[in-house]
Amino acid sequence: MAPHIHTRTVHRPVEPVEGSTPLGTPLYQSHTFAFTDTDAMAAAFEGPGSPYVYARYGNPTVAALEAAVADLEGGTGAIASGSGMGAITSTLWALLGSGRRVVAQDRLYGGTEGLLDDLRERWGVDVVKVDVDDLDAVRAALTPGTDVLLLETIANPTGRVADLPALTALAREAGARTVVDNTFATPVLCRPVEHGADVVVHSATKYMGGHSDTIGGVAVFADSGTLAAVRARTAEFGAVLDPFAAWLISRGLSTLAVRVARQCASAQVLAERLAAHPGVTAVHYPGLPDAPGHATARRILDGGFGGVIAFELAGGLASGRAFASSVELAALAPSLGDVRTLVMHPASTSHRALDAAGLARAGIAEGLIRISVGIEDVEDLWADLERAVGVAVGVAVGA
Repeated sequence: MAPHIHTRTVHRPVEPVEGSTPLGTPLYQSHTFAFTDTDAMAAAFEGPGSPYVYARYGNPTVAALEAAVADLEGGTGAIASGSGMGAITSTLWALLGSGRRVVAQDRLYGGTEGLLDDLRERWGVDVVKVDVDDLDAVRAALTPGTDVLLLETIANPTGRVADLPALTALAREAGARTVVDNTFATPVLCRPVEHGADVVVHSATKYMGGHSDTIGGVAVFADSGTLAAVRARTAEFGAVLDPFAAWLISRGLSTLAVRVARQCASAQVLAERLAAHPGVTAVHYPGLPDAPGHATARRILDGGFGGVIAFELAGGLASGRAFASSVELAALAPSLGDVRTLVMHPASTSHRALDAAGLARAGIAEGLIRISVGIEDVEDLWADLERAVGVAVGVAVGA
């Protein structure tokens, strides 16, 4: 019986060195490797399984991270890239072509939405958006010529959880591969390969790294053929991960399970308290019993409902801005998955270019706040959030 994932995040595979095994991942901060003769060097260019020759094709520290994440996700292998967008871009470029089709979950991460727009406008890829809660609509969208069904395990920022077994089954029937962004869930809460996914992508910058000190991405593959196709594209693009960044992310994996467990537990408490606050008009968190898709979340997620909460304030844009400017313990910052709690008001920052109608189409209320819960004491966090909500309520009343 394989060890529990909490154990595997700590006990990752590390190559022995001259009769002993290092407890930490060794850092090979080298971009090139030397050989004793030209035949040996030529053999190194043969691809995976060959000696390391140049960091764009492989590095021992990067390979150790790839092996660790593939193990956690239950895949046959993985490719680490310079960012989460590097991982998803290389994957979609390898799997799609001009005139082909991708069916995508509506309201994906903004960077992914931009990539899909580029694929459609510049390269003629047919991009179809669909509400993945409507399985009949998904089935109808998966017409012949569809190569990819693109999903997020936990949607950003609404917290909706995709019914991965049902959706991957529909994609398989249509001859399409399923690509799942598992960044919000991490392999601690969900392993999409177990539910039929073909590719799982992560922004390793977030929970895997976890300490605001590095950027990276990882794509995990259920089969070796897809892995080989995407690896070639990643090397072409040069979208590879630096060894030091790989080393930092590997170190972050050691505490991933305990960090995620604490973040989920605190997020549940905060979501329940926010839902009961009179100044809050809606809370989007899959751990709430009345949340849309709560039953699906209970089936798909294992050990918690994630560390990201979105909630809406009465008073709209002005209240959202007031809240974001009033937090003191939490940091006003655009990322997530950090040990520190991060707060964001999308309508005045990341989505500031959209008018009210555009925000509505994106599923973002003017008073919506996104919180990425850290590992601080939950009572300290609640005191900070409750005070900031009070400021926002005052602004709404004054308006």
